[in-house]
Amino acid sequence: MSSKAETFFDDLKQAVESDQIILPTLPEVALKIREAVESENSSAQQIAETLTQDASLSARLIQVANSPLYRSRTPIEDLQMAVTRLGIRMVRDLVISLAMKQIYQATSDVLDEHFRNIWGTSVEVAAICRMLATTVPGINPEQALLAGLIHNIGSLPILLMAEDDDELFQDSNALSEIIWEIQGKVGELILKTWNFPAIMIDVVKECNNFEYDHVEAGPNLVDIVQVALLQGGHVDDAHAPADWNKVPAFAKLGMDTEVNVVEMDENQQIIENTKQTLLL
Repeated sequence: MSSKAETFFDDLKQAVESDQIILPTLPEVALKIREAVESENSSAQQIAETLTQDASLSARLIQVANSPLYRSRTPIEDLQMAVTRLGIRMVRDLVISLAMKQIYQATSDVLDEHFRNIWGTSVEVAAICRMLATTVPGINPEQALLAGLIHNIGSLPILLMAEDDDELFQDSNALSEIIWEIQGKVGELILKTWNFPAIMIDVVKECNNFEYDHVEAGPNLVDIVQVALLQGGHVDDAHAPADWNKVPAFAKLGMDTEVNVVEMDENQQIIENTKQTLLL
């Protein structure tokens, strides 16, 4: 890490500790749903009743349940039917994913464009992650979707902090470099306050570390996100590895680096359906 990035991170961490900058928070209903599911004592009816506390989120969940990704012959007309049809754990991951959009609400016009660009990248990466997960045994597609959405969450507080530094905020190259260097560390702070599992924290910490490897034989969510970032074209030339064959994530997924699965017609439709679902 460069000295400039390290100083920026230290200043940001101090600003967080003194409440000058507030880390992003998940909507209350999303937290309640997660807690209810993890307690393992909740019924579909109880989950549905909790969801009714957020009318917007409830409506979007029903829309998603009826979208091309999950649609069956019988339309889903209410929350309990949606929870029953999709399953409690899938609903948990979907609710958190749908709630993520609320986090990307900028407090100023200056930040709005940056936040929209980040959200757009998150959605594209998440859609590729979900597509990849459907081809990889042992990876849950909804967890892969969520991993793609949160991989760059650390960039939001960085932008909030940088807004007060006119020189840095106007220098897009310097700002991008700061974000690249420390968004993982900032993302780790956020996900720890959200009590996210270790593998999700690893996603934000390691997604830009293309030398990352792990002892498990099969792939994990970090591998999925890294391949999505590279094959989706979301890593600039300055930071992309010169030889993708040396990126362990491809070997973990059993993928040929010469084949871009994102460009395949059948996968393109899955990706587009997922993007449309997230943007409902």
